[in-house]
Amino acid sequence: MMNRRAISTWQGSGLEGKGQLTVTSGVLNETPYSFKMRFEDEEGRSGTNPEELLAASHAGCFNMALSFQLVGAGYEAEMLETKCTVTLENVGGNDFGVTKIVLDLQAKVPGLDNDKFMELANNAKNGCPISKALSSVDIQMNAVLK
Repeated sequence: MMNRRAISTWQGSGLEGKGQLTVTSGVLNETPYSFKMRFEDEEGRSGTNPEELLAASHAGCFNMALSFQLVGAGYEAEMLETKCTVTLENVGGNDFGVTKIVLDLQAKVPGLDNDKFMELANNAKNGCPISKALSSVDIQMNAVLK
């Protein structure tokens, strides 16, 4: 069993307040987040937000799962690049929800044909722990083998 930890601190109201996120590894160390950073700063240059972190987690987990799928089938990736987009929408009133996740994969895998590639990529999409945790959300995948 593994436990991973993060600490969130928050001060003030939901609309005007601000917070910080810290993780054990130190990758995030008192990294700022707020309502404005989450809903108004589309570029995300002033801090982070939960959806961005979810996207990073999902992209990383998916790539690792696909790498294991490939090795299990006798292949090794030269390159896997996954861009993950998490869509947060107002689903009624002041109620927001993650409504869609799109994994855009580009891969270089010597000797692999497209049918086998798609089979393994779908296995990874459905089997990675983050996909499983997010199974209530519509997860789509666009995969290109170069």
